[in-house]
Amino acid sequence: MMTVDLPYFDMLLPQLDRGEQDVCTAFGRHVHWGYWDEAHPANGSLHSFAAAAERMCQRVCDAGQTADGQKILDVGCGIGGTLASLNERFDGVDLTGLNIDRRQLDYAEQHVTAQDGNRIALVEGDACAMPFEDESFDVVLAVECAFHFSSRDRFFAEVARVLRPGGKLALCDFMPINAAVPFMFTQRLLFSGYVNRIVGPTNISCSRDSYVKLGEAVGLSLIGEEDVTPNTLPTYSVVRRIARRVGVHLVTAHLGTAGMELVGRLGLLRYMILALEKPTQAR
Repeated sequence: MMTVDLPYFDMLLPQLDRGEQDVCTAFGRHVHWGYWDEAHPANGSLHSFAAAAERMCQRVCDAGQTADGQKILDVGCGIGGTLASLNERFDGVDLTGLNIDRRQLDYAEQHVTAQDGNRIALVEGDACAMPFEDESFDVVLAVECAFHFSSRDRFFAEVARVLRPGGKLALCDFMPINAAVPFMFTQRLLFSGYVNRIVGPTNISCSRDSYVKLGEAVGLSLIGEEDVTPNTLPTYSVVRRIARRVGVHLVTAHLGTAGMELVGRLGLLRYMILALEKPTQAR
């Protein structure tokens, strides 16, 4: 088993296993930010948050143009929520979840079952050194996980390697505006100590433009982008509410989330969905 530093899963997984109602409602499928819009306004409930997290998952999958019959890799697959969503929405799909944390894969294995005609495989491994053959997948997804990776450069190189020609990468992440990147590098002086005590080591200093350059460096071209920052902001209040249930130190939880929420509301830190494509033939 690989060594991981993910304090929030240290707290969440035992409570999910015990069937703690609020935790299961909020995080029993997805452990990432939610998406609300005019058709689905936030009401502060945990059920609203769970539905919003599913909408975020589907928006990222749609950005990657997921479809029936594809071979799809979900990197940083967590406890299997995106795999479960794809399994329910599509037919004839070959789904692979990759995660560095064996515990999350074990949970997914117990709670996600392939529908007839679909296949699900769960693989323990590093997103920066994927244990897959070249040109294995039609789509690679990374739902709110790249900030944990040891190297986004190596991650992008691996994505370009395992994607088939014409394949797509879709991801969502926190991305500072260019002018705020220096601030993100010095964030430890402000809020990252609190954030890291909850989520573990993170790097949210990669801007949208840096992401595009990372793609271009390995031959992936940007084909779509969406700034969904306003649609994600209700997540912060839900996270603060649930923190009491999972045993996070409340000062840590409130200061950590308040810092991120502040820079988000000021427009310095965006939550974005990006889609990139591998060329159909070598240039």
